[in-house]
Amino acid sequence: MTAAPTAPLSAGTTPSTGRLQARFAALRAAGRAGLVTYLMAGDPDRETGQAVLDGLPAAGADIIELGMPFSDPMADGPTIQAAGQRALKAGQTLKDTLAMLARFRETDTETPVVLMGYYNPIYSYGADRFAADAAAAGADGCIIVDLPPEEAPELTGPLAEHGLHLIMLTAPTTDEARLPAVLAHAGGFLYYASITGITGTRAADEAQVAAAVTRLRAHTSLPIAVGFGIRTPAQAAAIARNADAAVVGSALVDRIATGDDPLGFVAALAEGVRGARL
Repeated sequence: MTAAPTAPLSAGTTPSTGRLQARFAALRAAGRAGLVTYLMAGDPDRETGQAVLDGLPAAGADIIELGMPFSDPMADGPTIQAAGQRALKAGQTLKDTLAMLARFRETDTETPVVLMGYYNPIYSYGADRFAADAAAAGADGCIIVDLPPEEAPELTGPLAEHGLHLIMLTAPTTDEARLPAVLAHAGGFLYYASITGITGTRAADEAQVAAAVTRLRAHTSLPIAVGFGIRTPAQAAAIARNADAAVVGSALVDRIATGDDPLGFVAALAEGVRGARL
């Protein structure tokens, strides 16, 4: 099948929302995959979370996923569930998360940041207001785990008005019949969840991921990032040999929880990813 063109942004696109395209173009030019790191906003408190967020680019993160805490994170394993609970207990709100991003943008205008979470807080906040405020804070897009393609237009319209991407998820269970519906709303990059089930529970299989990436590339020209089940620099490197980016979440969140040098861990992940194709 001929690869589909990358989903265009609307006329409302602002210059800042070219960050994802620019970053993936730079990665292609460098002949390597990217490292995407996830952290929960406000975990274990806002000050600590801000310090980690601000330090990620220098540590080697190419793209950042900033989690929006939610009380019922059905796709997440114990690690990220606990992070969300810590953040909520510390008083973190969606407005606070956007404020963290705005503060990050005071010193970093180049690193793409994608807001990741669930639709309920956005619905309560208001989709139009959320899209406007997320764009103003400096977001580049959103990953909404529980928003199926059939309901995506409720958010894609407001996001597109402000030049933001909706990054869609695929999984090993996303078959040829389902894939076109997912891709119809996808922008920025495609997120492949390499295992079925919840985050942070088992490792991805390199051969199976390679086959899945090849299959997806036959259907889209969007970059493909692979996440769920990547916990070590070696595993990240294995994924980076085939995918356009490797996503690490639970393993980093574990280190934030224990204070075990999270940015040093990111540096080790980055070294693995950057050397994967040498």
